[in-house]
Amino acid sequence: MKNTVVTLQQQKISRDKITMLTAYDFSTAKLMDDSGINALLVGDSLGMVMLGYDDTLAVTMEDMIHHSKAVARAAKRALVVTDMPFMSYQISVQDALYNAGRLVKEGHAQAVKLEGGEEVCPQIKAITQAAIPVMGHLGLTPQSVNAFGGFKVQGRDEEAARRIVHSALAVEQAGAFAVVLECVPAALAVLISECLTIPTIGIGAGAGCDGQVLVYQDMLGLYGGITPKFAKQFNNVGEQMKTGFESYIRETKSGSFPAEEHIFRIDDAIMEKLQLEFSRV
Repeated sequence: MKNTVVTLQQQKISRDKITMLTAYDFSTAKLMDDSGINALLVGDSLGMVMLGYDDTLAVTMEDMIHHSKAVARAAKRALVVTDMPFMSYQISVQDALYNAGRLVKEGHAQAVKLEGGEEVCPQIKAITQAAIPVMGHLGLTPQSVNAFGGFKVQGRDEEAARRIVHSALAVEQAGAFAVVLECVPAALAVLISECLTIPTIGIGAGAGCDGQVLVYQDMLGLYGGITPKFAKQFNNVGEQMKTGFESYIRETKSGSFPAEEHIFRIDDAIMEKLQLEFSRV
């Protein structure tokens, strides 16, 4: 069954937890899709985990379109949600609508995600009115890392917590079909999930959300041994990959690879003729 914004809403109603992971390339997205994941997020986190930037701010529309196309080709069942990168929607409603359209038309996304609360509600409303589903993103919004003074938990004091709740309600009212809650206290995430009729997707927000999302490099140990507090490492694929790379290097240098079973043959008589013709006297 194909996952859609409608099926995700049904999961919230039936209390069936939504599963979501980031994906940035065809082969990884295909493995995730075959595993039965509900949704794939082509996150602007690709700037850090795929392109080596210090944060997400340098990611471009072209970057997002390029990776979104690759993921969409693999996603036969999962819903593909693509991030709107920094400054692709903040300047104006018109820019936001145009760039969301590009992600759908060129990147083959089935929904887009943008960060912010009341300040981006006009953008959310315009994009959804153009029949493009929008996922919101509140709490720690990485595109605001400079304003936050780093990657910090949000909503711990009363004023900040109240602001996040108001923002979540505003984002829902503007037409978002779901909202990501990143790095907020678990109890606050539960309250927001109860207040909203749309699904909440948590990352560092506890188990009380309607679903979860993780950067797949974090949950598989692929990102330089760095694992955020909220990201459980479900497998250490990074170490397995390094072992494989080291074995390849060792066997190549020793000459044990390629072995007999890895080579192609030619008739000995043909080789004798070629050796006579081309060997130096």
